[in-house]
Amino acid sequence: MTATPDGERQTAQAFSDKWHHSRRLAFDQTLAEGSDIQRWILTRNGLQDLDGLRAWLSGRGRVLDAGCGNGRVTALLRRYAASTTEIVGVDLTAADVAADNLSGEPNLRIETRDLRGDLSGLGRFDLIYCQEVLHHTGDAADAFRNVAELLAPGGEIAIYVYKVKAPLREFTDDYVRDRVADLPYDEAMTAMRQLAGLGRALSELEAEVTVPDVDVLGLPGGTYDVQRLIYDFMAKAFWSPELGDEGSASVNFDWYRPQLATRHRLEEVEDWFAASGLRVIHRHVDASGITVRGVAPVTTPSSEN
Repeated sequence: MTATPDGERQTAQAFSDKWHHSRRLAFDQTLAEGSDIQRWILTRNGLQDLDGLRAWLSGRGRVLDAGCGNGRVTALLRRYAASTTEIVGVDLTAADVAADNLSGEPNLRIETRDLRGDLSGLGRFDLIYCQEVLHHTGDAADAFRNVAELLAPGGEIAIYVYKVKAPLREFTDDYVRDRVADLPYDEAMTAMRQLAGLGRALSELEAEVTVPDVDVLGLPGGTYDVQRLIYDFMAKAFWSPELGDEGSASVNFDWYRPQLATRHRLEEVEDWFAASGLRVIHRHVDASGITVRGVAPVTTPSSEN
């Protein structure tokens, strides 16, 4: 996918619409101990529980949430980092929403920034969390390189990007994105509510099906919940009882409305880390995306001479 000015504007407007119409989307659920959303964040990053998150954040002087949206993960980082840790969140379209949601949080600031723009004024960070955003920048590799330059020596960056999916799912994703690209917000949300309704109906079946390998469709044989079979291999029709009907429709909007939504492979993502001189320490690939964590080399006095 080649980014164009129109595509960049459309994607920015899509996220502005999303966050300004759903200012608290998934916010409380991200902070709720044991929630599905929180568990997904932890497990994809190789963290078993909140103690693992606390240990991951321990000793970090400065932490950046790059592409913070409404600030829900920023709040999670603030809650489990030491009080002395400075937390910074940046977002291109929703910094005002995040600032409002995080008002009063200590040692935390929010700024409007473009991840492909000049970030030098932000300083260096011991940990950069940049998840669910690079694939919307128009050039994920360039955005990654730009953000990774903010790492302090020995610092860590943790990213999550969309992965290339099964062919039917890829076709459906592109088809629906094209259909809703230019719809007014309310009409696009009507289509997304219908998808959420489909997801709910499939989920409430509570049915499983056993299928053979179907290599031509990229479908490994096995036993699947019917909803997950459709979701993972044919069409994202998201519905979650935690988020309810409207919240689930907003998640579908997040997926289908932005026209810049690149998909990637693990080997490609690992090449980004190598090109920035980062050592990969964690890889996780699930049905939806790719999570990779990597660390910058530690600068020593001898290496500076």
